[in-house]
Amino acid sequence: MKITQTKIAIVTGAGSGIGRAVSQELLGTGWSVALTGRRAEKLAETAAGHPEALVVRADVSRPEDVAALFAAAHDRFGRLDLLFNNAGTFGPGGVPVEELDYSAWRHVVDTNLNGAFLCAQAAYRQMKEQDPQGGRIINNGSISAHAPRPHSVAYTATKHALTGLTKSLSLDGRPYGIAVGQIDIGNAATDMTERMQRGVPQANGQLAAEPVMDVADVARTVRHMAELPLEANVQFATVLATAMPYVGRG
Repeated sequence: MKITQTKIAIVTGAGSGIGRAVSQELLGTGWSVALTGRRAEKLAETAAGHPEALVVRADVSRPEDVAALFAAAHDRFGRLDLLFNNAGTFGPGGVPVEELDYSAWRHVVDTNLNGAFLCAQAAYRQMKEQDPQGGRIINNGSISAHAPRPHSVAYTATKHALTGLTKSLSLDGRPYGIAVGQIDIGNAATDMTERMQRGVPQANGQLAAEPVMDVADVARTVRHMAELPLEANVQFATVLATAMPYVGRG
């Protein structure tokens, strides 16, 4: 049965971390959300207590999975107002560039960049054809879209590339009411960033603990971007732990 609502979202990487926080923020404020990721049990945890959530297991690096995801969301909800392109992986941490295996590089590129493109392309097609036309895509960049951490060449390269994807989609979406923006996040408190508080490598070679921020603050920022009228767009937003070593990093 199709649900006709004005606020329908797809969130990738919705099983944990930022994806889970954003999904639950949207679900708690009147959105219907298709939750996707590679671990069905984690997606079910995100969806718990929210009958308006749709769980679709998918690997965003696989074109057939992406096609099935968007078909399932369309069958359930009938339209799409928001894609939060969040799925990503850091890859093997602490590996010098000269030792990075090509398969590891390819996995990060396939997930972070190719996956984001495939989902954005599918969203773009649907938003262009639906009535009323248009919608919004928000790409999860990173502070690494601006400045790298040591030994993070694959992750950093893909996050820089996401900025180009965001700009191109934003330009090409103008005639169809498709607004595209990017949120660059620094040190949100999730399982992936737990190590920050224990100490992570700095540009000078030392280890240092870094402050983190509540991931709920990221979720509220994404919702603010998502709920603007399509005539307005946050092209780039940076939300980070106030005292983290980003400005002046290195």
